[in-house]
Amino acid sequence: MGLSRTGIIAAIATAPGRGGIGVVRVSGPGLLPFAELLTGRRPSPRHATLSTFRDADGAAIDQGIQLFFPAPHSFTGEDVLELQGHGGPVVLQMLLARCL
Repeated sequence: MGLSRTGIIAAIATAPGRGGIGVVRVSGPGLLPFAELLTGRRPSPRHATLSTFRDADGAAIDQGIQLFFPAPHSFTGEDVLELQGHGGPVVLQMLLARCL
């Protein structure tokens, strides 16, 4: 789990190890611009969207589902971005690092 200087928290939300699907959740203020930067598209609130997750240079990290829950209608009361990708630990660590 990580906490940046902006009050944004990100963590891998699935159990450690390999799995078919891995989830990274990000919570904090103003996540919509980051979601657009990460995937190249503006997510629709509460709709699953197939997306490519990209690193800071624009290279693909993984492809999966992105879900955006805008504040205050989320589990945390802040914006929440859920990224559902492939469940390998390396991919999840790369995606988490990108979110932080």
